[in-house]
Order: sequence, then C-alpha cells, then structure tokens
Amino acid sequence: MESKRILLVDDEESIQLLYREEFEDEGYIVDSAYNGQEALAKFAENPPDLVVLDINMPEMNGIEVLRQMKEIKGDLPIILSSAYQEYKQDFGSWASEAYVVKSANMDELKATVRQYLG
Repeated sequence: MESKRILLVDDEESIQLLYREEFEDEGYIVDSAYNGQEALAKFAENPPDLVVLDINMPEMNGIEVLRQMKEIKGDLPIILSSAYQEYKQDFGSWASEAYVVKSANMDELKATVRQYLG
C-alpha cells in the first residue's frame, strides 16, 4: 500500500519538527511549508492526501490558504491546527474537516488524521 502524503503548513520550526517526526513514525510522507505561498506551491506541484494547516501565519493566514485549496480540490481533507481556540468560531474555518488546538500531546491530531486517511 502506498504511503499517504501530508502537507504540513506551519511557520514555527519546532511544530514542524514535532509533527514531521510523529507523522513519519506513523508511516506518512510529510511535505513541509512555512507559509501560505509555499503551501500553495507545494500543493500544486505534489498534491497531498491531507493538509494540516496553521491559521496564524505571516502574509497569508490559514483561512485564506484553506479557501484557495478547497477551490482547487474541494474534497481534500484539511485539518486546521491553531494555538488559538477562538478561530474555531471564524466562519472561514467551517470549510475545514476538523479543527485541532495545538498541543504537545499529539493524540487528538493523529487520531483526526487517521480518521481521514484510514
């Protein structure tokens, strides 16, 4: 069975490293992007099976990236991941499949990814 590809979009290197290690340990291929423009470029060149997307990033926030990705591939599962609970109320975040508040405990995020990638 071919490994599923996750696009991980977060401007914090420590989060990138933690998430990459955890998801690679689960057998996923992980591509990284540190901002919205980079994420959209990687999304276009090597389409992922799922996106884990930070909201609060410089230049282009995650809600805008989410909107653009969904316009291109509406059935792509996108999990918003933010340290801020209040974004969950943002109308733009409703287009995502899930909203997970960042935590050192990866259980919720990993379970959510498994739910969409099987």
